[in-house]
Amino acid sequence: MNENVAQYWNRVTQYWNQFSKAQKITFIATVVLVILTLGIISYNFSKTEYALAYTDLQPSDAAAIKTYLDGAKIPYQLSEDGKSIGVPRSQVANVKLAVESQGLNKSGNIGYGAFGQNSTFGTTDKEFNVKYVNAVQGELQQLINSNTAVASSKVLISLPEETVFLPKGSEKEKASASVVLNLKPGYQLDQAKVDTMYNLVSHSIKGLPVENITISDQNGEMLEYSKGKSKINNTSLATQNFDINNQFKNDVQKNVQQMLASILGKDKVIVSVFSTMNFDQTNRKEQLVTAPNTVDQKGLEISVQEIQKNYTGTSAGTTGGVAGTGQTDVPGYPGSNANGNTKSEELQKTVNYEVNRITNEIVATPYVVKDLTINVGIEPPNPEDPNSLTQETKDAVQKILVNVVRAALADNKQTLTDDDLSKKVTVFAHTFARTNSSAATSSNAMLLYGGLGGLALALLAAGGYMFMKRRKARLQAEEELDAEPAKLEFPTIDIDNVTNDNQVRKQLETLAKRKPEEFVNLLRTWLVDE
Repeated sequence: MNENVAQYWNRVTQYWNQFSKAQKITFIATVVLVILTLGIISYNFSKTEYALAYTDLQPSDAAAIKTYLDGAKIPYQLSEDGKSIGVPRSQVANVKLAVESQGLNKSGNIGYGAFGQNSTFGTTDKEFNVKYVNAVQGELQQLINSNTAVASSKVLISLPEETVFLPKGSEKEKASASVVLNLKPGYQLDQAKVDTMYNLVSHSIKGLPVENITISDQNGEMLEYSKGKSKINNTSLATQNFDINNQFKNDVQKNVQQMLASILGKDKVIVSVFSTMNFDQTNRKEQLVTAPNTVDQKGLEISVQEIQKNYTGTSAGTTGGVAGTGQTDVPGYPGSNANGNTKSEELQKTVNYEVNRITNEIVATPYVVKDLTINVGIEPPNPEDPNSLTQETKDAVQKILVNVVRAALADNKQTLTDDDLSKKVTVFAHTFARTNSSAATSSNAMLLYGGLGGLALALLAAGGYMFMKRRKARLQAEEELDAEPAKLEFPTIDIDNVTNDNQVRKQLETLAKRKPEEFVNLLRTWLVDE
């Protein structure tokens, strides 16, 4: 057995010695690299990969989940702050379902579940009211925490004491609530979501008006309710106005740029626009009365009443003359004729007209352009000669821009003449600065091409060197093969000094076992000599 091992080892050693030193180093490095790769792959497949199951946990919830994992003998990783728990990736779904089924993750809020844990038998009214308020606060916190932008929240509710008597000289006291939100990094609540939280709190508690609710974030900034508040968020309003003005300016600049670029060329025009807008909103109410008959300016007759009275009488004649003309008579009083007959008429007419009554409630839009200025630079056909841009082209561009400004300022309620509009538009010819950029581009291209050329030359030189080296080695090997082989030194046995034939036989047997090739060469030598 040992002789077989020795033979294999000799063969391996002879095979190993055939390689050069560089080949040996390469082989050893390859074997070591393969072993390291297999070891890393085995380690990665054998180790447990954890994934986060819960983040931003409250201490009570983290403790409950940790107790469950310990009891279920599920491995886990707990973060340094104790707010995050990781479990094996393959068990994340099962752990979440088990935790939710047992109600362990309550976000620090028990809610109405507190009444199901402990019996309320023997609880006083004060204790029950405290538990009830805590339960309502917990339910509200769970509702608020369901928002993706809220990491946690704290709700404090103040309920008035119930009594059968009304306070003297005042109304019944109302409830109030204060809410502090801990927003996640990078998240922000818009006004619609803030109003939703106000309504959630107001509708969850009986007798809690919106004006008695206060909501703020972790930085102490108030989140105001958009309706019924006299306080306005000036920052958000200014930001909104600024964005609207920028959008209008960019739209005008884009449209003018596209129109002139299609006429003069894409890289021949530069447009700059400056604008200011009026964001004042006005409400106006008009009550108008007009006649349906616009020709005669009369209304519609809806009722007509006529009263006519005629009176005729006879009386004895007198000789006193004409009645009502004496010094003691009342002038104009109807008298009697000389023959004693009297007659009178009375006519009354009442007409009711109906007119048009119009009530207009007008809300003026707050987005009115106060001022607009457009500056356009045009590169002449000959960049070296600014006068190559004709005056006709400038005038045509000027008219186009004046029309744009006139249309934008149409609702400004200002009387602007053509001269005023022309002052808001500037058209000038100038050569655009492209030399630096083109030179930089060309220099970068030259550097890139030079680097690629140098790399190609280096690769060619390395390939030529390796080719020559291999050719030289092949030639040397061929020369060694063509050379005369060296004479073999055959083994010999000192027969003269051996006195016994048994010793000669033992030496020959030993040589045949240990070195059979040398034994064969020895026999050949003896045969040649004979």
